[in-house]
Amino acid sequence: MAFGFRVGVPGMSVRVSTRGVRTSVGPRAARISMGSGGTRISSGVGPFYASSSVGGGRRRTSTSRTTRTRAVAPSAAQLDRARRQAERAQQAAQRDAAIAQLQELRRQTTSVHLQAFFPVHPPVVPGPPQLGLAWALAEAQAHHLAGLGVFARAERAAAKRRAEEDAPAYLAAEEARLRTVHGRLVAEADQWWQGLTGNDEETVCEVINYAFADNPASGCAVGVDGSVLSVVMRQQDIDSLPDQAPGVTSSGRPTLKTLSKRDRTLWWLTSMGSNIIATLKEAFATAPGITAIDLAVLTRLPDTQRLAFVAYGRWTRAAVEAGPWREPNDALRFLDIGQDVACSVTTTASGNLSGTIKPLDTSRLPGLQSLLDHAQDDTSSGDASLADLDTGVRANVPGAHSAPPSDPYRIRPFAEWRDQSLTHPGPPATPTAPTHAPVAPSASQATALTPGQNLVLPEEAWQQLLIDFSFAGADADLTLFLTDTDGQVTCDEDFVFYNQPSTAHAAARLLGKQTEGPHTVERAALHAVALPPHIQRVTLAINMDVDTGLTCGALTHAALHITCATGEAWTFQPPADPHIRAMAIAEIYRHTAGDRPVWKLRAIGQGWADGLDALARAHGVTTE
Repeated sequence: MAFGFRVGVPGMSVRVSTRGVRTSVGPRAARISMGSGGTRISSGVGPFYASSSVGGGRRRTSTSRTTRTRAVAPSAAQLDRARRQAERAQQAAQRDAAIAQLQELRRQTTSVHLQAFFPVHPPVVPGPPQLGLAWALAEAQAHHLAGLGVFARAERAAAKRRAEEDAPAYLAAEEARLRTVHGRLVAEADQWWQGLTGNDEETVCEVINYAFADNPASGCAVGVDGSVLSVVMRQQDIDSLPDQAPGVTSSGRPTLKTLSKRDRTLWWLTSMGSNIIATLKEAFATAPGITAIDLAVLTRLPDTQRLAFVAYGRWTRAAVEAGPWREPNDALRFLDIGQDVACSVTTTASGNLSGTIKPLDTSRLPGLQSLLDHAQDDTSSGDASLADLDTGVRANVPGAHSAPPSDPYRIRPFAEWRDQSLTHPGPPATPTAPTHAPVAPSASQATALTPGQNLVLPEEAWQQLLIDFSFAGADADLTLFLTDTDGQVTCDEDFVFYNQPSTAHAAARLLGKQTEGPHTVERAALHAVALPPHIQRVTLAINMDVDTGLTCGALTHAALHITCATGEAWTFQPPADPHIRAMAIAEIYRHTAGDRPVWKLRAIGQGWADGLDALARAHGVTTE
């Protein structure tokens, strides 16, 4: 039980208890406390409180003020250790990237035969574009009204009457001409198909070489004998393969190891087999009348650096189509499924591949010698003849790849039809007053539009608008979307693009793309008055070539020019936005000004990063 008492003395207090005597001496600001716990001095002043123990106890000091820690610089050893760690991390990243590249290269070179090649079918010739009287009248009026002022009311009325008289004859003439063109194309397609299925040598070799032009191993069809095709294939040289391959260390870590001669030969042989099978599959799919293929493989030997044949044989359609072709190693089955197959890579008595690639002896292979003699005019020069053959195989790029096809269904402008009809005997033409062809204005004469700007088109522009999109730096395609009040196309015919250049009874059509100096120009024509009533808006759009992966930022000197029959013109320069791949440049749409229906033009210049797919979806078109 504790008890105590207090002694009251100014400046001093004493407390006695069973645990001792405690005394505090001094003012409240600075007080000394004595007791069994020792003597403590408290300052009681200043911005902090400090209490110290005096005597046999430990010295204690507490404070509410935060002390600042002093920064210590890393030592030289720590810096060196960090540098070495960074170097090891960089080396590991480079090693992993090299391993990934080698693995992908191995996969690409040994998996060509896993591709599927769909058989060719008889060609289907699309019919000519359908024309309408509204289109013919718009063409005729645009021609006859050209050069007439808006206040020449009598002359304009006479011009419209002449257009109404000429339009039916113009329409009938163009429809008859296009039917004739279609009939000629059908006959040519039938003749071509008969030549292909009948194994006409020229037709078969041309078609197959066109198909081979993008193969990783160059191939060339050199002849047809009955139903047997002869092909020469250029396999990449073994020296072009890397000398390293992915591996693992004894501790299981990824690393790069040096390829042994046999492993490198196996890689090259598998690659050759993969290209042989792919070449055979594509040739059989392209030429339905071919039943067997004699194929010879040409390459450069690593020891002598001379060209030589390293594989030869005959493979039938049945053997190749029997497959199965599922794994890269299946490519080596080319040695087993062919007839009289000869290969410079042989198997040793122990079952291993030989590490030496030797040329085939053509004198002991009559079929190979016959192929060589057939492919070359002069074989007496030995290696020089092979060099010529090698050059020919590598240059197997048909000209059709670079030459864009012309449009067989090009519609003659009214002025062209009128001039030609006057030069040919026939019924007397209706006398017409002299007309003036529209003069294309220069860039300085055309009205420049800014994004978002819109204007009412003059009446002459409703009859016909000529649209030019010029550009440089990359390739792009002009596209027209004919949409309803909701901004959506209502049918396939309302989408005008390179695979469907004309629609709406020729009221909207593409006129082709051509090079003019440093620029490429794609043209289109629009007859707004001939559009069906449900078409409320025509969007003029561009999209970048999908295969290039480029954006609109790659276009230079891009400009849209729109001209009407009077010579009045408008121009708009869309932004070179590096973030988009398709763009709506401008739109032509119906509007009501007061009580009078009109057509208006608006500059846009906005696009989609996802390219043609997003552009089409925005206008109700699903692409496949």
